[in-house]
Order: sequence, then C-alpha cells, then structure tokens
Amino acid sequence: MATFTVVIPFFQKEPGILRRALKSIFEQTYQDFNIIIVDDESPLPAATEFETIDPAWQSRITVIRQPNGGPGGARNTGLDNVPADTRFVALLDSDDTWLPDHLKNAFDSMSRFDAECYWASMQASEEFYYHFGMAQLEGGVRLSEHPLVIEMPDLASVMLKNWSFLHLTCMVIARPVFETVRFDPALRLAAEDVLFFCDCILKSKRTVLCDEAGAARGMGINIFHSIDNRSPQFLRQQFNTWVALDTLEQRFRSRPDDVASIASYKNTARRQALWSQAGRVRRRESPDFGLLARWVMRDPALLRAALQLGTSKFGSGKSGADTSGDGKSGHSVT
Repeated sequence: MATFTVVIPFFQKEPGILRRALKSIFEQTYQDFNIIIVDDESPLPAATEFETIDPAWQSRITVIRQPNGGPGGARNTGLDNVPADTRFVALLDSDDTWLPDHLKNAFDSMSRFDAECYWASMQASEEFYYHFGMAQLEGGVRLSEHPLVIEMPDLASVMLKNWSFLHLTCMVIARPVFETVRFDPALRLAAEDVLFFCDCILKSKRTVLCDEAGAARGMGINIFHSIDNRSPQFLRQQFNTWVALDTLEQRFRSRPDDVASIASYKNTARRQALWSQAGRVRRRESPDFGLLARWVMRDPALLRAALQLGTSKFGSGKSGADTSGDGKSGHSVT
C-alpha cells in the first residue's frame, strides 16, 4: 500500500533525463509512494534508464509499454493502472524534477483541508518566464501561511483568463478525481492539459493551491517548444487548441463571462493558424488545405476571420499576431 502513485509519461531520446526525474522523487521528504512509468514507444526505452539505478528504486517502479499515443494517452494508461489502495496520484513529466517537499506539502494540504485537487507553484526561471506563483492570484482565501496555501472561490473562471499558474508536474489528485477524469488523447499537440485541469476542478469537491514551488521545468523533448509557426505541425496544434477551447465553451455555456474569455482565445487560435498558412504561401509552400477545410466545416468563423484579415495582409507579411507556441501546457493562444 502506498499513499501516492506517481505517473510519468515517457518519450525521450537522450539518456539521463528519466534518471534525473526519478532521483527527484526518491529525494522527497515524504517517501510513501510507488511509481508508474508509461513508455509511450519512446525512442530511448525507459528500461535502459534503469541499468545504473539503485535496485531498491526498481522495486517501487512499474513500467508499462504501449504503442505511441501521445502524452495524454500515456497519462491515461498510468491512471488506468493505479493500485486500488492508492489515495493520491501525483503527475510528473519525465523531463521535469520535483523539489524535495512537493509530496509532503501536497499530503499535508490535501489531508488538512480535505481537498481532492492540489497544485504547487512551478519554480520561476528565465526560460519559462510565463509561470507565476499562487501568491500573485488575487481574491484567494488564505488557508495557511507556512507554506502559503490558498483557495480560489471560482478557480475555473480564474484559470480560463490565464492558466500560467497551473502545471501538470505540480498537480496532485485524489481518488474521487483520478478514478473518473481522463485526458482527451486526440489533443496531443495542445491544450489537453487545460481541458484536464478544468474537468478536475469541476469534479473536485475542494481544490487548494500552494505557493511553495513544487517542481522545476526540465529541458528534455518538449513537443510544444519544438513547434513554431513555421512548423508543419503548427496548424494542427492551433486546430487542437481550438477544439479544446470549443469543448470548454460547452462546459461553461451558462456562464457568459467565461464564454467571452474562451471566445477570445478561440479567435486568437484562428488568427495564428491563418498567419501560419499565409507564411507558407509567402515561402512558396502549399497550405494544408485538407485541415483548413476540416476546420471550416467545424468552425465557419475561420472563413470569416480569413476574410477579415484580407488578401492584402496575407501578401504583405505585416502581422501583429503572436505566432509562437509558449509551453508544455499547450498555451499557445495566450
């Protein structure tokens, strides 16, 4: 029996990245855990990372190999295989690391305040400048000071305005949540975590946020950092972002302010998608007409957005749109 099960989706090419993540787990001040690693048909098999680790570590690790299904699908496999006696699931991306008190703070906070969903802050860094700590959120109720733990009265609405304070590697969920909530594996290039965040918040009877940093971002394979507006995958990323946002809009259709926030993000996704395809034309490359047609079938507003941008702008290259993806959270439209 273990209080925590740690779920790690694994897809890497460089040796040592998984060992670094595992080291940060085994250095936790709270040691009641087991680990599930889902090898998502990784170019570097997860098993090769175990050749030099302590045998005592290996006894607490289960590796599940599966055909490549993307990070959401790999996390779902991990959640589907959590032991029946586990109380909490802690998510960790294989290229990230935890700070020593992450599990302790999560256990203390969730037990003390009877919470089913928890986030710590992500450690600040120049590389990932857009993350910010929980103390910067306005309107939170302070539940404790050391560490600072807060509760937001309407966390889902706050998240929809800017979700840069949330990260999967800093997230812990209790059994009533992880038994039922899953990732949408089709959204493998963007926003599957944002949809998961929202569903967990809505499912959880109480969610608490800890200002103390729980994790540090790593520099392994990151599908979001590798995609920019020149990438062939960029249009797919923006389409998947729009699909996730459209799903969120349905979740919040009775809340006009939230729908307005989502609609703004959807329009940004449209603009970024169109500018990326205009760039392909300027580089004498063919646009992805098939995916554009699929998008228009689901979202006629894309065609209206194209008309609004105008053919003259498509030729000039004078775009004010931000066309860079900016993080593992699939947050390319904020």
